Amino acid sequence: MARAPSSSSSPRMASAGATKLRCAVYTRKSSKEGLEQDFNSLDAQREACEAYILSQRHEGWIALPQMYDDGGISGGTMDRPALKRLLADVAVGKIDVVVVYKVDRLTRSLADFAKIVDIFDQLRCRSSRSPRPSTPRRAWAG
Repeated sequence: MARAPSSSSSPRMASAGATKLRCAVYTRKSSKEGLEQDFNSLDAQREACEAYILSQRHEGWIALPQMYDDGGISGGTMDRPALKRLLADVAVGKIDVVVVYKVDRLTRSLADFAKIVDIFDQLRCRSSRSPRPSTPRRAWAG
């Protein structure tokens, strides 16, 4: 699902000529428990994803500053404010890669996962999950 640069919405070029890939981090936690802490699960997910993006800088990956965090919202629904903003930004070409800590942070529904993957395919947006020490380093869809 790699996004093919187009003349109308191509990412900026790096100084060395490599294409910059704008990466958005999406985080989610089902319960509100612990979200009031200075450093919570959403922060830990984002930190891991940003570290992964940084490790891919040789591929042109850059983390976008926008935060797409859905705290206290079930992954069993697509009716999530940050997910809606993320998908809208993908639709208008602001995002080239969506990075999640684990696939289930994006959705818990197989039907919704298929919808999201279809949207990403149509818009040529790549998706990836941050590798965890206990799992192999590979993209889950791309």
